[in-house]
Amino acid sequence: MKKLMIIPLIFGSLCCCQSESKTENKTDISMFMRADSTTYLSEVSSKSGDLFQTIGHHGPAVENEWIGLRFYFDKKAAIDVYNKTKPGLELKKGRWYPTVEQQKNGWGADYYKAGQTVGLGGVRLWDGEKVVFLNPVTNRTARVVKERLSSYMELLSEDVPYKDRTVDILVRVTVYSGIREAKVEAFALADEPVQFVTGINYHDGSEVRNHDGLIATWGVHPEDVAAELINIGAAIIYDPSDYIDKQDDGKQILLISKPGKQLTTWISSVSERDEKLNTLEKFLNSLDIEKYLKEE
Repeated sequence: MKKLMIIPLIFGSLCCCQSESKTENKTDISMFMRADSTTYLSEVSSKSGDLFQTIGHHGPAVENEWIGLRFYFDKKAAIDVYNKTKPGLELKKGRWYPTVEQQKNGWGADYYKAGQTVGLGGVRLWDGEKVVFLNPVTNRTARVVKERLSSYMELLSEDVPYKDRTVDILVRVTVYSGIREAKVEAFALADEPVQFVTGINYHDGSEVRNHDGLIATWGVHPEDVAAELINIGAAIIYDPSDYIDKQDDGKQILLISKPGKQLTTWISSVSERDEKLNTLEKFLNSLDIEKYLKEE
């Protein structure tokens, strides 16, 4: 029965932000199990809600020519970033972790570190006093879909304990051909509204710009799987009218939503190896904030 509830969301029309005359799809999807890495999957479920160690790159992933994004398939449900040096699709060959040689030859890498935070635009819940992880669950399902000019991934967490009831939470991330920004949507598949929590993480030494409608960071993430440490820029664009509070816990800036059943933000990230956007100011100037707020 719960499967039927999300059919309109999964197969409904998605926002297409590029010109209809653009015919080349510069997006892709990636999901596979480590035990059978040659077989790509479109859907996978777990009653424990935790496939972090058994699913390839720790969860479903999507990419366009500028950026790769993945969900952590466990209680964190964070959104993590794969930053690229040059335009192109890399997930199917690099599997999120290109070799040192590939990285030296211009491939991207896993420079971003989400840790226990929401990462970049990840979604959790707020119970009025604290953050509620999308856990435990009776089932967690990941899906990846490639469309004509976009690709998206979804994470459905079922029966999450919330206040005096349980709720199903669906989070979708969509990447588009031709634009760097990705769309993050959260849906509460419930009779009553919930309060969502989203935001952006940062690390010691990072520069943080915190404004209404935009939070951006620039700095080195203490990652240990990339061949080098470089500055990473990240940003979340949001509608201030959707939120009642903003909190900084020293590792992330959290946005606490008004009660509702749906929430949308836009996220973007870049590395200093991108010659056109290799400073925080250049990165910020590339973001068309008003455009995405109007998309709401």
